[in-house]
Amino acid sequence: MQTMAPVVASGHRKSGDTRMSTLLATVAATGHSMAGPVYRSILAVDVEGSTKRTNPEKGELRRTMYDVLDRALRGAGIGREDLEHPADRGDGVLLLFRPHDDVPKTVLLGRLIPRLTALLSEHNATAAQPDLRLRAVLHAGEIYDDGWGFYGEDLDVAFRLLDSPAIKRALRDASTSPLVLVVSEEIYSGEIRQGYVDVGPQVQSVSVRVAKRRRRGSVHIPVPTPAERTLPVSRRKTLAIAPPPAEPEVSWESALPTVYQALEQHLDETE
Repeated sequence: MQTMAPVVASGHRKSGDTRMSTLLATVAATGHSMAGPVYRSILAVDVEGSTKRTNPEKGELRRTMYDVLDRALRGAGIGREDLEHPADRGDGVLLLFRPHDDVPKTVLLGRLIPRLTALLSEHNATAAQPDLRLRAVLHAGEIYDDGWGFYGEDLDVAFRLLDSPAIKRALRDASTSPLVLVVSEEIYSGEIRQGYVDVGPQVQSVSVRVAKRRRRGSVHIPVPTPAERTLPVSRRKTLAIAPPPAEPEVSWESALPTVYQALEQHLDETE
């Protein structure tokens, strides 16, 4: 898993910053910082065995990953306004959901994850290339933004759970499932154990150490639900996780008048 600082919504950047597509595994300054933490639901996914793929295969898997994620989000009723801009992680993606009543954790567990599982199964049943299989983690907590991206102990917890050998082994063993989900102990205790949602059978527990504390999670095999029909990517007007639009290209010829004007102003000021 590539460890990179997340890229947040383009609306947070200053006008002078360079916009970068989230399809690039690079980091741009957000131009926005917060005095204190903000609470977010955290969902991250990671592609199984990406380091064993060729670069063209990785590119195709990334396009498919973004497509099925977008379709699952839209099918669950989650729009762009409900989450921060996705943070590309090379062989995965991080999504941070703004905590309001429209996207409670039960929606993520009971609607988004089953739809994502179904879409992955449908894709793998017809795709010519190797199957796309994902590990996913769901957590929630306090997130900080220092102007370069989001960070915080709760993100550390999420990614330690996602990268744990136990969940990688669980995905290898679950040969008929395209996705394995690990939920933090907080999510399990507050949502699953209370009976608000059924995320599928629990296959094992996982334990990781973060900041000298033992943090636990439970690993589940989600049960897919039939995904509602969605338009192909080329026919959809908006995407829930579309990358920010690129800055318009400016030719050097069109920039010359501005350059000359600035030079003349500089010469006038120095005389």
